[in-house]
Amino acid sequence: MKRITLICAAGMSTSLLVTKMNAAAEKSGILVKIRAIPESEILKYADDTDILLLGPQVGYTLTKIKTLYEPKGIKVAVINSVDYGMMNGEKVLKMALELK
Repeated sequence: MKRITLICAAGMSTSLLVTKMNAAAEKSGILVKIRAIPESEILKYADDTDILLLGPQVGYTLTKIKTLYEPKGIKVAVINSVDYGMMNGEKVLKMALELK
């Protein structure tokens, strides 16, 4: 089971996207654990994460987050702003699972 953590400024706007991603996963029979957290809590959940997705509003932290977490085997990416704005859980889930 992949563990996906979405990060945004307060963890609130990504909560709806988590709901949509969970629905897409369930529809496709994919077992994942997805959560949304504020950027300030990343240390608390890093050891329980395989994939970190940054909301577009915190995309400026990509280099810093990659430097800190990719050496630990955690994949890091910024969510496409159109998919984020449309709350396209299916596309964001697919993008997360295809990260290399």
